[in-house]
Amino acid sequence: MKYLYLATAVLALSPAAADAGAIESACQRAGKPVSRALCSCIQSVADRTLSRSDQKLAAKLLRDPDKADEIRASRRNSHKAFWERYRAFGSRAEQTCS
Repeated sequence: MKYLYLATAVLALSPAAADAGAIESACQRAGKPVSRALCSCIQSVADRTLSRSDQKLAAKLLRDPDKADEIRASRRNSHKAFWERYRAFGSRAEQTCS
């Protein structure tokens, strides 16, 4: 699941930019050594592939890997649909931003 590792790895830097999206903000606040340019690229991909509510949930998953496991294992249709969109986002971010 390379997309999940990429999403976790992109959490970096602080403080968050005032106009940053949910994912970019989570990326910038995580404190890992990832550039602002990478966080911005990942947010750009999120803007093209995820709704605002999906982005908020994805940002929560980036901050809380246990929540990611919970959503991935859930039997709720809405969680299954989100997970498919999240996987597609992760794959696209990996291709575009790496």
